[in-house]
Amino acid sequence: MINEKDLKKLNTSFRHKPVSLAMETVLFKTAINDASRVMKKHADNQFRFSIDLKTLPVTNQKQSGRCWIFSALNFLREETAHITNVNNIELSQNYIAFYDKLEKINFFLETIIDLKDREVDDRLVQFILQTSIQDGGQWTMFANLVKKYGVIPQDAMPETIASSATSMVNNLIDRRLKKFAAEVREPNANVAKLKEKALDELYSLLASTFGEPPVKFDFEYVDKDGKYHFERNLNAHSFYDKFVKINLDDYVSLINSPTDDKPFYHRFVIDYLNNVIEGEAVTHLNLPLSEFKKTIVSQLKDQTPVWFGSDVALYGARDEGIWDDEQYAYQDLFGLDLTDTKAHRLDYRASAMNHAMLLTGVNLVNDSPTKWKIENSWGDKSGDKGYYLASSSWFDQFAYQAVVHKKYLTPEAISALDTDVIHLKPWDPMGTLAD
Repeated sequence: MINEKDLKKLNTSFRHKPVSLAMETVLFKTAINDASRVMKKHADNQFRFSIDLKTLPVTNQKQSGRCWIFSALNFLREETAHITNVNNIELSQNYIAFYDKLEKINFFLETIIDLKDREVDDRLVQFILQTSIQDGGQWTMFANLVKKYGVIPQDAMPETIASSATSMVNNLIDRRLKKFAAEVREPNANVAKLKEKALDELYSLLASTFGEPPVKFDFEYVDKDGKYHFERNLNAHSFYDKFVKINLDDYVSLINSPTDDKPFYHRFVIDYLNNVIEGEAVTHLNLPLSEFKKTIVSQLKDQTPVWFGSDVALYGARDEGIWDDEQYAYQDLFGLDLTDTKAHRLDYRASAMNHAMLLTGVNLVNDSPTKWKIENSWGDKSGDKGYYLASSSWFDQFAYQAVVHKKYLTPEAISALDTDVIHLKPWDPMGTLAD
């Protein structure tokens, strides 16, 4: 226990640290991040890049955890803008979010049925209950939705209040799902009827709050040359085939996870992580950091953005749009030893992917990245009109996932795609959802 002698020793130590005494005064009316900013880093973090893709204006996910949907659709819409020759276009995030919610509901119902004979306090059961419905997702989950449901322009299914601020809908879904979880464990429960009833009620909730997705729609636009176009009677798949055309099967999810349990050049699948039951499993190929970055740069050199996932909770100046682990002097101010490795942060849950964005540029010096340009989905009021910057050191430490075309992979990485997958537990850090 901490006794009076311990407290006196701690107090004496604090009083003999001039910096600590000064900071006690400074931090009375100054935020920690403001007091700890490192001035010399300002010059390193200018929005200038040797490779700078000319991409569309940023989008805004608002009060929702749909970054993975926004960033993935932002990736697709660049091709749509090229095909249609327009200055700006958005694909319907609400359309994908509707079906993501519906598929996640079904995934939960089926999983709980599958696990109904386990004890309630079983770790897997508890994990499924605790993560019952979330906005977040991963690239493979997005690809599964697009393959099954296609995409549509935002005009065909615009945002609603509920789709832009999802907490209340999520709360209602969560309560209904947990009621179902209790009901199916009752003796002589009619599981099929209970599932049918829950799915019917929750579909109605989604249709009432997000709107019901259109089966057919028209698409009109004016191109950069002022020419008007009107396409009649499209559906989500015909729109994709004509105005997107990207083969999602050509893209591979890469991770950089230098933990002992994940050898490089092996594939990993996270159990019980998905939305579409019949869809592809969420699978990652683990690569060394140098190859991970080189592959990303190769795609950027070909003027193609890269969807990626990272931990944005640390070392970020949101107003300026800068992530840099060297721009805050926490250790100097407080005498804290914050040195750690990427592997330890993952193993001990100090960090994990929590946000997905697009890489749209990089600055190369001697072909080595010094900073990265990022298209975020937090609106245009922060950063450089919504575009952000990541330092090279921050990216190395806190970027965990990237999706690239397989043509950019090395022969060794291509060979690894044919290896058997290694299964990871549902709560593995590589199974966290970007939101």
